[in-house]
Order: sequence, then structure tokens, then C-alpha cells
Amino acid sequence: MIIIDEEKCIGCEKCVKVCPVDALWMEEGIAELDEEVCISCSACVTACPVDAIDPLLIAKKADFSEYSDVWVFAEQHNGELRPCGIELLGKGREIADQLGEELCAVLLGKDVSDLAGQLGAYGADKVYVIENDLLDEYSTEGYTTALVTSLSKHKPSIFLLGATHLGRDLGPSVAGRLGLGLTADCTGLSITEVEGEKVLLQTRPAFGGNVMADIVCLNTRPQMATVRPHVMQPLKPDHEREYEVIEEGVKLEHDSISTRVIEKMEPEESGEIPVEEADVIVCGGRGVGDEEGFKMLSDLAGILGGTVGCSRPIVEDDIMPKSKQVGQSGKTVSPKLYIVCGVSGAIQHLVGIRGSDYIIAINKDPDAPIFEMADFGIVGDLNKILPFLTERLKKKMDN
Repeated sequence: MIIIDEEKCIGCEKCVKVCPVDALWMEEGIAELDEEVCISCSACVTACPVDAIDPLLIAKKADFSEYSDVWVFAEQHNGELRPCGIELLGKGREIADQLGEELCAVLLGKDVSDLAGQLGAYGADKVYVIENDLLDEYSTEGYTTALVTSLSKHKPSIFLLGATHLGRDLGPSVAGRLGLGLTADCTGLSITEVEGEKVLLQTRPAFGGNVMADIVCLNTRPQMATVRPHVMQPLKPDHEREYEVIEEGVKLEHDSISTRVIEKMEPEESGEIPVEEADVIVCGGRGVGDEEGFKMLSDLAGILGGTVGCSRPIVEDDIMPKSKQVGQSGKTVSPKLYIVCGVSGAIQHLVGIRGSDYIIAINKDPDAPIFEMADFGIVGDLNKILPFLTERLKKKMDN
């Protein structure tokens, strides 16, 4: 809902132009609102040049009988799907089946409809495609208005987004406009029963990662969560699956978007594999020491065709960049092989590596917590173990 200050309104009609559901009109030079049509998207709030419109959020328990289906935001960049959406479809499929509901993907952009087939193959029953020239470049207002319009129309019970840079911006914006709760940065999702009703149990690290908090949203729908990339497993694609593509129209105006893309700069190619994409990671902690110690890790990673990661103290000591940090406040990873050296294994680090297929831990402390999660453990001096291991692997590969 919104409220209009009639004394401030100058009758410019910009709010009327940007309203995606035509809930506003002009009467005697003053904006008027149809409260039953308004979806509280706040597009008019952004467009008003004199701040005559304010959002008004009214907390009330939703009529849950109107809400059904699990929705996943399928993030794309330059016409390519990001892995986070495909991963969420895997977990979404499990949740939808438990609830007896359909799994739907929602795809935004310009000329992106050809991506719908991939989403269907990875488990979506329906793919909602929202295309518009103003969605070609990501903007908070444009994407939020498009999603709020569609969510208000179709009323899913659950809406999931990846906790990427885009998702962490978009999720709170959508939740704020609809007056919903949002659990951010989840590492686990499941269905639980509260007072005889099935609800989404959202698990995330709290208090610096020292505890795992279980959160439920009882009073509003859809239940919203952003989920860390690489903690959910995608389904194997089935290109024979039947699915439905639904093209959604959305009304967007330039006046509803306050940002403009002036220039795009592509990141420089470093030649290194990002830790979140690597199949093999050799990670070092405080026990590795300095740059010279990390040279040993780099040599081993090079032999294995992997990349180097690090724990938080290494970033704080300016030994490695933040982009290499693995853990709760860094990257969540799911490599096939994770070799961790000189890391004690605090919960903050462990939460970021649970998706690894195999973990090999090297630490001189036999009681280090990291050994409890490791598949294989080596107790000893990494300054002796790493060069020996690298040399043996090099000889093996040369032969």
C-alpha cells in the first residue's frame, strides 16, 4: 500500500506512467489510488520527483490458501545461466515434491527465452519468462518491479534466490516492497511442521558462525530466502522432461529506474581458476605462514590443475586477497578435492567446505577439529609433507 500527500503532488503523472498494474490515475490534477489493485511494488515512490508518495506496510497474516508452488530465481548474465539458479532447482525439486506443489523458475532479461529449455531440463515444471528492453541490464528497481508484479499475481508459497552479489541486492528489495520476511545467506533448506502446517525451515550461520540458526516465517507468504552458491546439488539434466513456458508481460518505464549504465568494464583475465569454480583447491591457514609458504601450496595446486584458497586470518594479514578466502565470510566451495593445510577447522571455515567430495587435512595438531570433517588426515609438518607430495605427484604425472 502507498499513501499520497495531496499537498505535495504536482500532477506530473509520472507515477501513473510507471505503475505496472494501472492502480493510479489523475483526478483534478492529483494522483488517486485504487487500493484493491495496488500491489505495493513502490515503483511510483521511486518515480515521484517531489516525494509525494510514501510506502505504507501493513503487517497482516496472509491467507495461505491462496499460495502455492516453489519459485526459483534463475539468474543469468549476458545470456548465460549462473550456476546458483540451477543448484537451487535441485533443492527446490525436493521441497516441491514434499509439499505436493510445482517447481517454477522465473527468468528475467532481454532475449533470454532460449534459456528456458535448460531450466526445464534441470527440474522446473514451469518457466516464467519476463522479457523487456529495460531488463537487458540489471537494475534494482527494474528487476524488483518485474518480480513483485509476477509474485503478486501468481502467489508462490516459497521464493528462493542465490546469495550472489545480484541476489543479495535483489532479495531484500523484493521483500521490502512486499513487506515479507527474508532469511539471508542460508546454507540449508528443509520442510518442517509447525502447528500442523508445513513450512520452510531455513538454516544459516549466526553469531559469527558459532551456531546454526533455524528460522521459519509463519505470518507472510511467499517465504523468501537467499541461499549460498555451491551448497546445493543440481539435478542431472533430463532434456526429455516436459515443462511449460509462460511468457509474462511487465510494464516498465525509464522513469521507474534511477540508475543508468554508462560503461561496462570486463574484469581482467588472470588465468587463475576462481576458488568457487575449481575442482581442486589447496587451501592454507595460519599454519602455512607467509607468502613463501603459500608458494608450496601454489606448486601443489599447479600439479593438480587446481587453485589456491585461504582462511580468513591470511586475508587479514594481507598475504592473500579476499577473493581467495574460503569460509562463512568468504566463498562457499564444492570441489572434488579439497586439500587443507594449517587450518584448525573452526565452524566458520567448515561451513564453507561441506560440499567438497573429498577433504584431505594436513596439520601438526592431531586434535585439530578439521580432522573430524576430513576424509583423510595427515599429522605432521606441512613444510616437509607438501614438497614431498608435490615431487611424488610430479614424477607420477611425468611417467
